[in-house]
Order: sequence, then structure tokens, then C-alpha cells
Amino acid sequence: MSIYRIAAIQMASGSNVSANLNEAARLILEAVNMGAQLVILPENFALMAMHGTDTLKVCEIPGKGPLQDFLSQQAARHGIWLVGGTLPLVANDPQKVRAACLVFDKTGTCVARYDKVHLFDVSVTANEHYCESDTFEAGTQTVVIDTPFGRLGIAICYDLRFPELFRCMLTQGVEIISVPSAFTAVTGRAHWELLVRARAVENLCYIIAANQGGYHVNGRETYGDSMIIDPWGVVLTRLNRGAGVICADINLENQTTIRRNFPVLQHRKIQCTFNGNG
Repeated sequence: MSIYRIAAIQMASGSNVSANLNEAARLILEAVNMGAQLVILPENFALMAMHGTDTLKVCEIPGKGPLQDFLSQQAARHGIWLVGGTLPLVANDPQKVRAACLVFDKTGTCVARYDKVHLFDVSVTANEHYCESDTFEAGTQTVVIDTPFGRLGIAICYDLRFPELFRCMLTQGVEIISVPSAFTAVTGRAHWELLVRARAVENLCYIIAANQGGYHVNGRETYGDSMIIDPWGVVLTRLNRGAGVICADINLENQTTIRRNFPVLQHRKIQCTFNGNG
């Protein structure tokens, strides 16, 4: 069988970790009840920090900690594959963390880790500024893994603006890309749908974009509009604002047909390589 049920979860996470985990658990159960076999949480699902130091306080070492335990237990309890949005893991710099996306299989085993490569250091408006590099240490490697649902790649939020990252995943045979995000309301209105659909079309792949969507206690507003996009750029399902779940069926045979009949991927003249040092 090459048709699989995929879910993206949208949240409006706050500064209370326990409350966020309870909400994530509720939404994961909702996704399972909708038949989802693969579930993607948004970036910062467990904590939308008030201050950068808050992230350091909940930082975990790989393989140990309540946030990782939560993800493992949810995957095993429901027998699903779970893409764990992002959570803070220790970095080489003790004053920073890695924004890590962990993937758990249906037994609750962590089978992959991607650390956010591109950090959001921008001025969105005259009064809205972000400098993720103050708190986070950038990752250096792309990640594409085998799953029962096809070759799964991972990108995070700001990564969407760097198509070369997605091309590198394509050279690794990617078929589905999960994109946990916390896009700002301003940049989301301007570019979110454009970027998500473009990454799907240019790589003829499925994109599962799970976004934060709402107002947060730290004063931030995120855009929402979580989407699942097919390889032709069609929006299969979406959720405007607030917490919730969207589900869609992905069809790998249909994707194979599109790639065969429209062989744009075979016509590439420039091949991408990633120069980061793991």
C-alpha cells in the first residue's frame, strides 16, 4: 500500500511546559482518532519562551529528559511515527542550545534528529526583532530517513527560505518533508503559502507544514495556516488559526507518476552538496 494518513498539529504554545504538553497530547490523540499514522508537531511545541534563558532552563541532553520522554511515550502509546516539532538540546556552546527536531517510530524509539540550520536573525518590523543566534547554535547537516511512509526529510521554519537545503534533501531521495514552524504573523501573511507550495512544486514532494498559530503570552503573534501540500503544489488541507489538527492522505504511487511524467528533477544541471561540518 502506498497511501498513508498524515497529520499536522497547530498550536499556540505558551510559557507553561506542562500545559503545552497536555495540549499536545490532546491534539495527538485527536490526530490518531482521525487515522493518522505520521504526526508532525510545530516548532516550539513545548515552550514559547518569555526569555532566551527560559530555553536554557528546559534544555535536555540527547536521550534523556521529560520532553523527549513525552514524545517517546506518545509515539509508543498510539503506535504512530511522531515528528517532535523542536525542543532544546545541549549545544557545544554552554550558553546556547540546539533547536532539535526528533523523530520517533511507533515503538517510541528516536530514529532521527535534525538541528535547525538557518537561524532567524531579522527585523520583521521597526518594533519586531528576532535574533535566534543569541540563544541557538545552528545545525550543520541535512536529514532524510527511511520510514514506512517514504523517504522523510526535515526542515524547520526559516529553513523554508533556503531552497538549496531542500535540493540537498532531494539528492538523498526525499519524498515527504516535514516543516515544523513558528512563522510570524507579518512574514506569514506575505510569504508562508508561497514558500511552502514552492518547496513542494520544485521538488515534486509532499510538504507537511505544522505551524504555530495565534497570540502567545510572550507578546509574539504567529501566523498559523498549517498545510499539507501535494507534489503538484495543491493544498490538500489547511487550518487558519488556533489549535487544531489537519489530516490528509498521501499517495506515493501518484507522486511516482508525476515524477515520471514530468521529469523536471532529472533535468537538473546543477547538483547540490552541503558543506557543513557535522
